[in-house]
Amino acid sequence: MIAGFIGRKLGMSQVFAEDGTFTPVTVIQAGPCQVMQVKTPARDGYAAVQLGMDDRKRKTATKPASGHARAAKAEPKRFLREIPVGAGEKFELGQTVTVEVMQDVSVVDVIGTSKGRGFQGGMKRYGFKGHPASHGASKDHRAPGSIGGNTDPGHVWRGTRMAGHMGDARVTTRNVKVVRVDMARNLLLLKGAVPGHNGSYVILRSRACAKGKK
Repeated sequence: MIAGFIGRKLGMSQVFAEDGTFTPVTVIQAGPCQVMQVKTPARDGYAAVQLGMDDRKRKTATKPASGHARAAKAEPKRFLREIPVGAGEKFELGQTVTVEVMQDVSVVDVIGTSKGRGFQGGMKRYGFKGHPASHGASKDHRAPGSIGGNTDPGHVWRGTRMAGHMGDARVTTRNVKVVRVDMARNLLLLKGAVPGHNGSYVILRSRACAKGKK
């Protein structure tokens, strides 16, 4: 069994049940992917496959990327990730893998890169409530306030929540329910939101693989 898959976030939608209730879902374009490299316990010490998704033009790919794809008899890919597999699983270079490998998975962890927000203040970045909003009571409305002591300790403690770069970080959303697997269109419908903007790539990790990880 393969321990996960890769996909691309398309956006959000909703699925209606027969009684009229609806479930908000995130639509993931899960594959098709190609096997770009195979890792074996005998040669590499562990079993895994490197999956690639979405072809890119050879003239825009680097020479190492083109040579890597040529060895797999495939086109260079825009997104490559290594996925663990069972020791007894057999994969071939250039083999096409579809969302069918996820049809028996009910819950996944979704790993992606969150939306970049640039440089933000403490109120947006950490949810600080700010100073009084009336003009007479305060002249500072969104300032962070005190950030440290005076002569003792005489410096700002490392890790103090202040303004800074927000977002554009690796985020894992755990225990995301798989609502539906559309094998005809290689779509995966997940209940709720997943990290990243529309069009960004995500890694889908089955919960069986994630046991014991934090």
